[in-house]
Amino acid sequence: LVTGVQTCALPILLVTNLVQQARRLADRTAFFLESELVEIADTEELFTGSVKDQRTRDYVEGRFG
Repeated sequence: LVTGVQTCALPILLVTNLVQQARRLADRTAFFLESELVEIADTEELFTGSVKDQRTRDYVEGRFG
């Protein structure tokens, strides 16, 4: 269902703690920690590029969470 909607111009908000699901489905990803928006970026940039906050890299790489 979600992958079929990606071709529409309709924005969808998906909240998940499953990192791989976010990476597979999202165009942009936001990382929240304890109700604080830590970082927001294009998904591939967030997962493979340089991040602004080390907590983002630590979570994406499974160091905590």
